[in-house]
Amino acid sequence: MSVPQSILLIINKWFKPPVHPFNIDGGGGAGYAEWQFRNGAKTVAFYMSHTTEAEMFSGKAVLDVGCGAAGKSLYYASLGARRVVGLDVLERYRGDALAMARQKGLDGAFEYVCADAAETGFADGSFDTVVMNDAVEHVARPETVLTECLRLLAPGGRLYLNFPPYGHPYGAHLSDAISVPWVHKFFSEKTLIAVYKRLVGGLPDGADRISLRISKDGNGVERLSYINRMTIKRFGAILAGLPAKRAYYSEEPLRGFFRPLSRLPVLRELFVKMVVAVLERED
Repeated sequence: MSVPQSILLIINKWFKPPVHPFNIDGGGGAGYAEWQFRNGAKTVAFYMSHTTEAEMFSGKAVLDVGCGAAGKSLYYASLGARRVVGLDVLERYRGDALAMARQKGLDGAFEYVCADAAETGFADGSFDTVVMNDAVEHVARPETVLTECLRLLAPGGRLYLNFPPYGHPYGAHLSDAISVPWVHKFFSEKTLIAVYKRLVGGLPDGADRISLRISKDGNGVERLSYINRMTIKRFGAILAGLPAKRAYYSEEPLRGFFRPLSRLPVLRELFVKMVVAVLERED
């Protein structure tokens, strides 16, 4: 084990792990899908200064991009959506999603689709509402995915998206095992990968976590492939090139008292908790 790896393992013990859905145990928790359902209101809350739940979901056809186990998709369905499609690239969540839909009595309004968000296969204007919660920082082709989401909007439809920028304290998306804030700013990717694999390798779902987060590039080098390192600056450049109108945009600070720091150009990427945007398709 290298010196940086040893140092990180020691430092990691000093920090209390943040709540992470991967660490909800089957005995004390309600599972990933139920965790998502219970946190659906927190996602919707990001948009409530600009719209209402009814405007987002009531009687609407809704697409939830990057839905995971679709707990939030089902929360949207519980708010009166006519139809909700949960879309994710991982097939393994389908069973949990459909089981919860039946449990909640929402299976008549819900469908789980396994597909690439860049090429969904849906017709133009299929949805009134498209939601991308904590998803745009994961897709390999964000420009293509966002363009596809806009194509799917019906007249008057809206794309609601929010994401934590890469500079976020847990922007490396390894906090299910590595709880050191801003760890990706202090340690190399090679060190992060080695320590993450060491910490989760022995867990029952360790192999799944590793395959989700890490892959090899064309040269056989391991990379953190679960994220595309989306920054606020990069997202702004992408927005400028989209066929979209910006109906709402906000950069939410980590805490209220961090707001001044989140407005400074040099520190902005580090102290913004969530980028929130509502987009409309250009005619």
